Amino acid sequence: MSKTILWMRQDLRLRDNPALAAAVERGAVIPVYVWSPEEEGDWAPGGASKYWLHQSLEALDADLRAKGSRLIVTRGPIRDALRALIEESGSDAVYWNRRYEPAAVERDALVKTALKEEGVEARSFNGALLWEPWTVETQQGDPYKVFTPFWKRCQDEEVARPLEAPEQIPAPEEWPSSLALDELELEPKIDWADGIDDAWTPGEAGALDRLEKFTAELAPEYGKMRNRPDVDGVSRMSPYLHFGEVSPRTIWHRLRDAYPDGSTSAGKNAMSYLREIAWREFAHHLLYHFPETTHQPLRREFEAFPWKPDEESLRRWQKGMTGYPIVDAGMRELWATGWMHNRVRMIVASFLVKDLMIPWQEGARWFWDTLVDADLANNTLGWQWTAGCGADAAPYFRVFNPISQGAKFDPKGKYVRRWVPELESVELANLHAPWEADSPPSDYPAPIVDHAEARKAALAAYEEVKAAKG
Repeated sequence: MSKTILWMRQDLRLRDNPALAAAVERGAVIPVYVWSPEEEGDWAPGGASKYWLHQSLEALDADLRAKGSRLIVTRGPIRDALRALIEESGSDAVYWNRRYEPAAVERDALVKTALKEEGVEARSFNGALLWEPWTVETQQGDPYKVFTPFWKRCQDEEVARPLEAPEQIPAPEEWPSSLALDELELEPKIDWADGIDDAWTPGEAGALDRLEKFTAELAPEYGKMRNRPDVDGVSRMSPYLHFGEVSPRTIWHRLRDAYPDGSTSAGKNAMSYLREIAWREFAHHLLYHFPETTHQPLRREFEAFPWKPDEESLRRWQKGMTGYPIVDAGMRELWATGWMHNRVRMIVASFLVKDLMIPWQEGARWFWDTLVDADLANNTLGWQWTAGCGADAAPYFRVFNPISQGAKFDPKGKYVRRWVPELESVELANLHAPWEADSPPSDYPAPIVDHAEARKAALAAYEEVKAAKG
């Protein structure tokens, strides 16, 4: 009987898993996870990602066992690990779903070539995107750099229906050796992950449960509530998508099926969420075509931007001690739960790069280590968008005011009071600018910068770059 090694990476699910479906058709399947962070280039998984990964692999193994299978866990280097598994198990094929990050693309090509040279069938599949990066291009044959025409182009393409999970997964007569998951030491030695554990249910079942809640309860009002961090109004699907515990095709068709009439209020709101799924696609499109943007601005004139690195200011931003409540609430939510509301992500990012004029790469690094949904494509696009140096970038003159943003999107102060308890006694009128209160709280810091003055300095710096470009 044919045996296929199913090399699992960011596709930790059974439903709509093209590589798994193809492997099952061949015969026995050996699902494998290879831990090899040193092969991720400059972007080995951060602390929050590793914690989520441990829980996800644990859930995946339980799901596989329910289908008559199990997960084999081993360490890299990946080519050596796959070669050893092929020899031990007698497998004649390796299947996997594609990744699109620069280091992964390069590594996967080498793996595929090596396997084929050794007489092993090697096949890769699209299990992560609706539209692969090389399939969407302008009329001139170039990659897109602006989202709106990208999105318009993609709407002309059909999205295939998701595959069902196999009823059973054929097992080999003997399983190859495996490490215990704990041997990878993915979980932290300290207890900072307790908040993540309370906030999330990693794994495919958790992803599908959250998708159902979002579809039934939240999607009809998504367009109205998506900017409110004080309410549960967004999908919170980002970590599940990153780890592949749910596929974008599953989300796409679940929303389409639930709200087929795009002209109704609920249908329009659901479509506005699908637009966000397309934004994720755009991020991967850009990273694939412009791999240098993980550390360099897409708009190269910004290499001359007069940043002002400052370790103390960066540290205060990281710890949520800037003196601006909405910024500090977001940074503390991030540390406690591994996640931050998208509106607040934009506010804290704008504050770092425009109020403090600290390089966007510093923010990208911090998010990478602390987000459970740390995704290289999304992280890169988001930070370059905020800094004004990437594709579809925010206008350089757009500097989020943390006071007015807080008042607008946390109007009752619920979000700030939850994450910044020092401000509990401050009346709502002064909550987003507590230094203006008659009795400012003594245990909360004064603003690290004056926003009005910082805005002027940022605009002057952007004008300098604009003038230099001519």
